[in-house]
Parts: sequence; C-alpha cells; structure tokens
Amino acid sequence: MPTMLYLIRHAATAANLEVPAKLQGRGTDPVLAEIGIAQAVATRRLLESTRIDACYTSPLRRAVETATIIANGLPITSIDALTECDVGRWEGLSWETIRESEPELYERYMANPATFGYPDGESFGQVAERATPAITHLLESHAGQTIVVVSHHVVNRVYLAGVLGMPPAHARKVSLDNCGVSVVTHQHGKTTLRTLNSIFHL
Repeated sequence: MPTMLYLIRHAATAANLEVPAKLQGRGTDPVLAEIGIAQAVATRRLLESTRIDACYTSPLRRAVETATIIANGLPITSIDALTECDVGRWEGLSWETIRESEPELYERYMANPATFGYPDGESFGQVAERATPAITHLLESHAGQTIVVVSHHVVNRVYLAGVLGMPPAHARKVSLDNCGVSVVTHQHGKTTLRTLNSIFHL
C-alpha cells in the first residue's frame, strides 16, 4: 500500500490578498484572513472522509492555524524544516516595488532563484536542502499511511518541482494557491505526484 501525502499551502492571510500581493517569509507571522479561515474549513471538508494518520505543519502561525482547522482534532506536529523561505529584506514588499528599487538583484533572482536567493535571506536551493529531506523522512516513516503536511508556497513548490524532476532553479514554474492540495504517493522508493494544486473545493 502506498504512502499518501496531502501537501497543502496554508490558507490566505491579508498579505496574500493584497493587490499586488506582498512577500511574506518568516519575518512576519500574521493570522489568517477571514477568507483564509473559510478556505481551511473547505479543505477540512474535502478531506473529512479520508482517514488521516498524522498531520504536520510549519511552525509559522498561518500554517499552524490552517493545519489545526484541517486536522479537526487530530494532533498536529510542527517541524522547523517546513517553515517558509527567509525572504530577507524583501519581506513585506511587492514584486513591482522590488523590480523598481533593486532591478539587478531582481533580475538575478528571477533568472536563477536556486543560486541567487532573496537578499539577506535564503535561496531556493537552501530551502530544498532542508525541506525535501524532511518531507522524504515523513513519507518513509509513515509507510502505508496517509499524512497531511501544511507548509508554504516556496517550500511546497521547491519540493514538488523535485518530485517532477525539475531542479530548484525551475521551481517558480510550480504555482500553488492558498489551500491548494497536491497529492503525492510514495511506494517502493518511488515518489510520484498524483495531483497538483487541486482547488475545486475552494
């Protein structure tokens, strides 16, 4: 029997809903917006007929709140390696502002975020080095079970890019919505992406 992973991006915060959206890494720790709470409830309803054996989350508040709603009483465990990418001095800025204020660093980042990460923060490569082994360990330690992992956009897209055979430099091609659900299976040492960013429940 394969191990099933429901990998979920946390529900929306106010920063996610702004137009243009503002970057939020680990420098701020906002609560969920009202619509984010509704997204988490909808995700819980999506999974309520599924037996969940364990639920893991990033320690950041927006992920913990999302996981708590989805888990519906099941104990949740926070894992530091699942925390969002450190976006350094770009915390709280929009991409438009970053492009105008630091065009050279912006272009370097967009060309290869795996090597040229967020100034004073992390790169996609560094996120992959900590997050991918952590999720792999969860899959291997829950053989034959079903688990939920609630994390963040950069963490999830870097991990899923790897499952798809793409290096961290190309992880921006994987776009995930708040409370989008991706389904991964693991069996006989092989990890397979079954569903990417399902949002029908939203």
